[in-house]
Amino acid sequence: MSTHQLGFESRQIAADGSLTEGVHLAEGQTLGGNMIVKANTREEAVSLAKESPILAMGGTVEVRSIVPM
Repeated sequence: MSTHQLGFESRQIAADGSLTEGVHLAEGQTLGGNMIVKANTREEAVSLAKESPILAMGGTVEVRSIVPM
């Protein structure tokens, strides 16, 4: 078993394909799930995230690093 903390830098991808920098904190919203992917760079992770079916359903995807605990 391993435990990881989410990193503090973030890039969000909206359903319309737009990108936003920074962690998004909004009242009333919750994390609906997570997935860990192995990527060499954050840009590579963002490219992978742009293919997420969550975006096709109108959701957003947030790309963050993980920090081993």
